[in-house]
Amino acid sequence: MTFTRRMTLAAAVALAAGAAAAQDQVRIGIAAEPYPPFASPDAAGNWVGWEVDIIGAVCAAAKLDCVITPVAWDGIIPSLTGNQIDVIMASMSITEARMETIDFSDPYYNTPTVVVAAKGSGITPTPEGLSGRIIGVQASTIHQDYAQTYFTGAEIRIYQTQDEANQDLVAGRLDAIQADSIAMADFVATDAGACCEIVGPVADDPSILGLGVGAGVRKGEDALREALNAGIAAIIADGTHAEITSRYFAAPIL
Repeated sequence: MTFTRRMTLAAAVALAAGAAAAQDQVRIGIAAEPYPPFASPDAAGNWVGWEVDIIGAVCAAAKLDCVITPVAWDGIIPSLTGNQIDVIMASMSITEARMETIDFSDPYYNTPTVVVAAKGSGITPTPEGLSGRIIGVQASTIHQDYAQTYFTGAEIRIYQTQDEANQDLVAGRLDAIQADSIAMADFVATDAGACCEIVGPVADDPSILGLGVGAGVRKGEDALREALNAGIAAIIADGTHAEITSRYFAAPIL
């Protein structure tokens, strides 16, 4: 990075942070349901994971005083618009439907969507491959929208948490589940998930699956959105994003 670029980025961070300084504390909403390796409580009840570390790094770079505030996933957008939280950073994909209600920062990660099934099932991640099967997805997610749009020949079961869907797949009550590739790679690497395998990514549809994961803010909160953008840009530019990612994943996710 050139000296001029570093100075421009530093100035943007300072300006955006100053514009957002009117907020004494920024409540960062994450899903209350565990979603490893992105965010889950440890034995002491502290939230840990890749996304938790990224939140800390973005807030530090943007000079925002942030506090993590767990909120039920299916009510997380109403919690934002109702002023219970100020930002959503909960692996929420940037979609046209959501942008009708809230605004988003620039993306801070982007990973494929995959289907997981029992080893040797012969299932493929296509409408034909899932026809007549039972597939589980988490409620109020891009995966629910995608499955209901493309896998019309399958029975779609909706779960409040991804963990519940995972458990039903292991128990044989589901033929497959659809979810984020990183979360599913983490799941199949566990003892419980050893029964299953990722059978492949679904065909991409950005109108449903979105343009990556961003931080959600209320409409009109431009100063806060720009502060978050500056923080995201800063940690990407200085290598912090890559360093955090290397602790959890074998390859970049942005």
